[in-house]
Amino acid sequence: MKENKILLVTGASSDMGCDLIRRVAANYRTVIAHYAHWNEKLEELQNALGDKFVGMQADFSDEEETKRFAAQLKAQYPVIDHFAHFPAKRISHKKFAKSSWEDFEAEIQISLRSFVEVAKVVLPAQAKQKYGKVLVMLSSCTVGTAPKYLSAYTSIKYAMLGLIKSLASEYADKMITVNGISPDMTETKFLADVASLIAENNAATSPIGRNLNLDDVIPMAAFLLSDAADAVTGQNFAITGGR
Repeated sequence: MKENKILLVTGASSDMGCDLIRRVAANYRTVIAHYAHWNEKLEELQNALGDKFVGMQADFSDEEETKRFAAQLKAQYPVIDHFAHFPAKRISHKKFAKSSWEDFEAEIQISLRSFVEVAKVVLPAQAKQKYGKVLVMLSSCTVGTAPKYLSAYTSIKYAMLGLIKSLASEYADKMITVNGISPDMTETKFLADVASLIAENNAATSPIGRNLNLDDVIPMAAFLLSDAADAVTGQNFAITGGR
């Protein structure tokens, strides 16, 4: 068990990022919360955690800002013990024939490129100390039948799943775990651009009769960052309510 750990949460301004911090902050000496836009939930966490909470801003849709964030992280926090990655472009359903390359590129920039740039800072330092945990938020689109009209979103989530599995193999002998969780549709502000009919239909067709909530999803994330998951790596945990 490593003491005085540091947690980095990218995309911490998301409902899931904020909820994870709220649940696990007591386990860490420092919690670094990346955000693109400050919000009330981050303000509440900062007030509750005091000096333990460190906010760091960067717009991951911008390449230079992403690289600046990674460089700042390396300079100020040479070792990040646990890294949880949540950034994602809000879901917007669009037929493939009407999708542009820019739609795919936006998903790549916000979710994949940011993870690559930050992980290239985090993982080598974890490898030197022979300890670390990395967690990536994926999606239930990576298990079972892919949803319609989400080709860009689904493609990037699969790319990230492949990277997780590759990194898990590369760093397993350094005592570093790399895992993903893939929840079904979850009631968060992330669904703000999803038509209400789609969300309602998803809830109606779910075996549990509703969409997921944070209490269904975040405990798995907390587990994967815990000592109990030291032997779990390279996995994609589906949280789908029985689908």
